[in-house]
Amino acid sequence: MTDDDASTDAHLVFRQYLDAVGLHGMAGAEAVGLQATEWYALSVISVEGPLTPGELAVRTGLTTGATTRLIDRLEGAGYVRRAADPADRRRLRVAPAADSFPALEETAAPARRRITELLERYTPEQRALLFDYFSRAAPAYRAAAEEVRAAATPPHRRPGRKPSSAR
Repeated sequence: MTDDDASTDAHLVFRQYLDAVGLHGMAGAEAVGLQATEWYALSVISVEGPLTPGELAVRTGLTTGATTRLIDRLEGAGYVRRAADPADRRRLRVAPAADSFPALEETAAPARRRITELLERYTPEQRALLFDYFSRAAPAYRAAAEEVRAAATPPHRRPGRKPSSAR
């Protein structure tokens, strides 16, 4: 096997990994009746805690209007609540609603169980290296997502539609 073959194989394995993670997110969202963006927004809120609508818009890549509609849907479904910011009552924060995440946690449980079993096969040193990678890769992917969004023309075009210049 040449270095080029190994590089291609590594790239393919990594792509398959990323695709599987994305597929799991879509399946989880579908299982609880959410859109993928709603699932992602709830994940962000559950990890980071209450966010302003503007912060949530930046993290999801949605416009402020679309973020408002997203929050409306999530609040209507009982997943989040709007609350005044304790530091500045004029500001709004979107927080997880009390006991709103059991179905989401239950849906994610099979993947968590399987990944925990997989990680147990690694030494503590190997796990430390993996988690070092995860902690560095997450911000790199978020930055890359921002680059992609900034370069997209027109922004937010639907899949399968050709850019207006190609029509």
